Order: sequence, then structure tokens, then C-alpha cells
Amino acid sequence: MKPTLVIVGRPNVGKSTLFNRLTRTRDALVADQPGLTRDRHYGHGRLGSKPYLVVDTGGFEPQAKEGIVHEMARQAEAAIAEADVLIFVVDARTGLAPQDKVIAELLRRSGRPLLLAVNKGEGMNRAVVGAEFYELGCGDPHVISSAHGDGVHELLDIALERFPDEDGDGEEQHGPRVAIVGRPNVGKSTLINTLLGEERVIAFDMPGTTRDAIEVPFERNGRSYTLVDTAGLRRKGKVFETIEKFSVIKTLQAVEESNVAVLMVDATQEISDQDAHIAGFCIDAGRALVVAVNKWDSVDDYRKERIKLDIARKLNFLGFARVHYVSALKGQGIAGILGSVDKAYAAAMAKMSTPRLTRALIGAVEKQAPPRHGLSRPKLRYAHQGGSNPPIIVIHGNTLDQIPASYTRFLEKYFMEVFKLQGTPLRIQYRTSKNPFAKDGR
Repeated sequence: MKPTLVIVGRPNVGKSTLFNRLTRTRDALVADQPGLTRDRHYGHGRLGSKPYLVVDTGGFEPQAKEGIVHEMARQAEAAIAEADVLIFVVDARTGLAPQDKVIAELLRRSGRPLLLAVNKGEGMNRAVVGAEFYELGCGDPHVISSAHGDGVHELLDIALERFPDEDGDGEEQHGPRVAIVGRPNVGKSTLINTLLGEERVIAFDMPGTTRDAIEVPFERNGRSYTLVDTAGLRRKGKVFETIEKFSVIKTLQAVEESNVAVLMVDATQEISDQDAHIAGFCIDAGRALVVAVNKWDSVDDYRKERIKLDIARKLNFLGFARVHYVSALKGQGIAGILGSVDKAYAAAMAKMSTPRLTRALIGAVEKQAPPRHGLSRPKLRYAHQGGSNPPIIVIHGNTLDQIPASYTRFLEKYFMEVFKLQGTPLRIQYRTSKNPFAKDGR
């Protein structure tokens, strides 16, 4: 079992920078702005033969009684409860703050092993910088620089010294990566919390609550998943803050790194061009797709029929995707989402043999031959699989560069029906044989 290192501290002391240093990634958003991290953010790291799990938390303000800051504090408290080691980060530049004392008292009461990291100490006398933080009663201060890496290795050595080495070097299997995407405030975080059965990510009635792409390992019926909660995507012209622009980039990266995307739309609002734009990006990235229409319990029968017609009209290019009508808040209808995710993932990763593909290609041509181009007709000779996630079918033949897009769409639909590839887009690539008798080999 990997030890869990939980990073806590007040806002803007450099917790996310330390998280990125410990995981050797740039997964956590970092900016000189308090309150940027809001949810628990998990990452994996390794020191020699010792793997570990790192948890980044939002700026901890235990006194907060309401609002988003209170929700962030609840997330931090949940992370503290699951910690094997707590890393309490304070700021060497601003010195000891009253809020540090409040947090220190709460961390001491938790009974968890506790390390005090005095961050932003680059270029400073360590003994002098750390002296005032003895007042917190959290043991010896360890002066570090998360940004430059100073003292981080030594801190990690101490954090992991009581945990045994791991012999196995096998990679953990987390199953399909599932990105939950959509416009702001459609219920993405609520869906994840309902699937998990706990308030794992902050779900708040305010657009833009989620800023980072939060990965959540999850198991259901013996099958592993990694759910990725993403920031809501607004129209480009409405994205003003630099932080929000980074959040959009994180969301797009999460889609590209996922196996399946769950597109959430809001039944209480019209299906918008932005919904279609997000769906189009998922398809361009080649991701398998499931559509979840949320807040279904909040609309009347007339509105339900309008939404179904809207989806058929505005999202008609998603004919391969399953659609679920759900209430994430009440848990209604969400049971089928993971089943559709499994089927979409299986379709995206399907293996198709060359003989079966070639037979299917012959059947498609017999059903509808490609149109002539001038005096000749393109000849489709055989097909093989060129990749997965999404499935790629490579077709070989003559004068295939003359095949129109409409016939390519016919082939895509035909192959998807034959191989039952529901839930994933499919790519077709053409390889035209060279004519050895043509001049210059063309």
C-alpha cells in the first residue's frame, strides 16, 4: 500500500508547486493568486524504490463557516483524515501568520505524523528563517524551495523513512480514464460525487467552481476507473481571466488524455452551440463519447420532448453515442452511465483482424461501390487496423485519393455496424498503390 502524503497550508504558500515537484508533473495549476486550488488533487511519485501518493489541497481556512472557502476547508479536512504523513507548508517570505497557528493546532490534534516545510526559502539563511516557526509546535522546520527544489529531497526522505521499499515495479492499472466535460454549472462535480458516494470534489452552485482537472481513482463492481472532473468550458469570447484560460487548457488536455468523455448538458437550458463545440472537440480528439442530460427531474414533459428534439437536431453528429437522461443530484438514471462507458471503451480499444476487415470491406463495396472519377473507379483491395482509441482502419487500393467524403462516411457507418462499435468515432485512412508503369513512378 502506497503511503499518502497530504500537503496542507494557508492559501498561496506554494502547495501546488510542491505537489508538482513531488510528482514531477505540471498537473496542478500554479499562479501567484490565493485560492487557485480548490479540490483535493491526487498524484503519484516515487523516491528510489518507494512509491507514494501525494494529495494537494486548497488553501486551508478552518474558521470559514460558509461559501466556497468553507467547502475548500472541508476538502482539506477529508484529505487530512486519509493521510499517512502531513506536510504543513508555511511561507518563509511572509513569516509566521496567525492562521498558521490555527492550522498547526488542528494538524497536531489529528494525530498524524507531521512535517513542517518552510517554503520559498531559496537564498536565505535556513537557521534564521526556520527559527520563528518553532513556535508552531510541529517539530523541526525544514526550509525548502518548491520552485527550485532546494531541500525537497531531504524532506521526502524523512517523510518516507518509516515506510518499506516496494519490490514490484509493475504499473498500477487504473482502467479507462473518463473525462467529465461540459459547460459551467451543468453538474459535472455532482455526478462524480454521486458515483463515488462521497463529496470528493466541491459541488457548488456557482459557475467556475472547478478550476483544475481533478483525477479520482474509482472502483465499481471490481472494475477500476479514473474519473477526471474538469473545468466548465465557456465560449472563447467570455474567457477573460488568465486562470480561467489555463483551466480551459487543462480541460482540453484532460480530454485528449482520456479514453472516454462524458458530455454533460443541462436539461433546463437550450442545447447551445457551445455544447456542440465541446462535443466536436471530443470527436476531433478521437475520444469515445457518452452523453448525459442532467437535471432531468427539473423539467416538465413538454421540455423533455424539446430537449430530445434539440439533441437530435443540434448534436446529430453524435449518432454513435449513447444518451442518458439523469439527475446527478438525486442519483436518478446514473447507473447506466458506467455501463455505456464500458461499452464505449471496449469499442474504442477493439481489435479487428485483417481478414475480417477485408471481408467487411468487400461487403461494403458490394452494397455500394465508390463513385467513378472520370473513366476509372477507385479500387478498394484490402483493409487492416492501424490503431485504437479511436479505431483506425487503413484501406489499400488504387486511386483512393479520388474517394469523396460522403463515401468515407458510408464506410465508417458500415464498419461500425459490422463490428458493433457503439460509443466511439472511427477513422479511415487510405493508402493508394503506386502505378509502376506510370512516368516517374506515379
